[in-house]
Order: sequence, then structure tokens, then C-alpha cells
Amino acid sequence: MSISGGLHLSLERGKAAGCDVIQLFTKNSTQWKGRIIKEDEAALFKKTRDKTGVEAIAVHDSYLINLASPDDIVWEKSIEAFHQEMVRTETLGIPYLVTHPGSHKDSGEETGIKKIARAFNILHDRTAGFKMMILIETTAGQGTGLGYRFEQIRSLIDQLNGPDSIGICLDTCHIFAAGYDIRDKGSYKNTFDEFDKIVGIKKIRLFHLNDSLKAYSSRVDRHQHIGEGFIGIEGFRLIMNDGRFSDIPKVLETPKGEDMKEDITNLKTLRALVN
Repeated sequence: MSISGGLHLSLERGKAAGCDVIQLFTKNSTQWKGRIIKEDEAALFKKTRDKTGVEAIAVHDSYLINLASPDDIVWEKSIEAFHQEMVRTETLGIPYLVTHPGSHKDSGEETGIKKIARAFNILHDRTAGFKMMILIETTAGQGTGLGYRFEQIRSLIDQLNGPDSIGICLDTCHIFAAGYDIRDKGSYKNTFDEFDKIVGIKKIRLFHLNDSLKAYSSRVDRHQHIGEGFIGIEGFRLIMNDGRFSDIPKVLETPKGEDMKEDITNLKTLRALVN
């Protein structure tokens, strides 16, 4: 949801669209420049959250941050920017901060994962006592992006000083594009059995529910409206009726127009799938 005019207005917009939960940026997602959230701003946000009943469940970090960067200047700048993201998330009382793991920029997957782990360990030490949790988002594997194989996520978690402080945001478009099929009951079971074996189902704290504009295993990250892409409606029916995920918040990142008609339609489509 847009934060134009004030962070608290994202909650009002979510309420108008019929959302129970929303995701937001706490700053311009395409700029390095950070911002400090003042006490009165945080208080208004929390008051609006209580008034609307919309749980502001997740912040998404800036797209410029790359904790896997082989460039030490960019890597250190990313750590500082991510620390600011964590502080803003904590100040607003939002439980989750979602991040793409990062891109290794041809330094190699193993090297990139080690750099992400080092960054998370530094941040973990800096934010002792924080209640918010970092969520690693599954990715499509576009370019040199990491996090598109469950084994990569497992390797990252195994290198953390505080592995219990990290959860997973599972993006349906991304895993499908990365080569994990969920289009029918059999493939859905195989994918989540594999995830459970390698990472652990209980690590999933949030879903991004997006259909895919690109074909299975394309490794291209392009979102589509629910049921209108290559995943199709059945994969979403299976998630919406999976008892393991009934209490897990689910966020749409489907294409947006000038108003919220698309969001409202996608919400209705998903809710209609529940048996």
C-alpha cells in the first residue's frame, strides 16, 4: 500500500480495499536516503492501526540494498541502510521486515551467501532486544540473485548466529519461476515437502501470493493477477485451504492500476477459494 501523505494512510487505504493485513515501504524504495520516524508519527500509525483493525504485518526493504555485494562500499552502505529499515520497523511496532537476500554479482553463490550471513550477524548484534523479525524472501533467481533454491536459504540460515530470529516470506510467483511447481495437488505436495525437509515449514511467517506472468522455471520475476498467469487458480486454492497456513498472513503484490480495483478483485478471488 502507498504511504503517500503519511505512513498511517497506508492503513486507511488497506481498510478501503478490504485488507486484513498490508505490506508497505517506510521510505522511497528506490533511494538510499533514509528517514527517522518521529514519535508522533509512530503514535498516529499505531492509533490508525487500532482504529482500522488492519494489522500492518510487513515492511519491505529498499530495492537498492544488496547484502551479498562483493563491493565492500556497497555492502557496508547496505548494512547501514538495512539497520535503518530495522529501526523504522521496530519503531512502528510492525513484526516483519521482508528482504530479498541479495545478488552476488558474479562473485559466486557461496561467496554471496557468506556475505549475507556476515551482514545479518552484524545486524543481529546491533539490534539486540528488537522484537521485529527479518524475513528472507524466496526469489525467482533472475540474474545473479540468491535465494531461489531452498538449499541456498538453508545454507544462509546455518551460518547465522541467531537463526531463530530469521523467518521466511514465500513468494508463489518466485518459487514457480525458480522451478518449484505448485499447479496441482501432486506438485504442490512435492514442493512443500521439499521445503519442509530442507528449510522447515514452521519458518514460513508470510506469503506473497502472486501469479506468474512468465512460464514455469523461467527464472524471470514478473507478477500477474491471481488465476491469470502460468500458475493458475488451483495452486492458490491449495494454499488457501492448507491448514498449516491458515493463520499465516498473506499479501498481494499483483499489478496495480490508478485505483484499488485490482486489489479488491484479487482479494475476492482468493477468499472465494476457501472451502
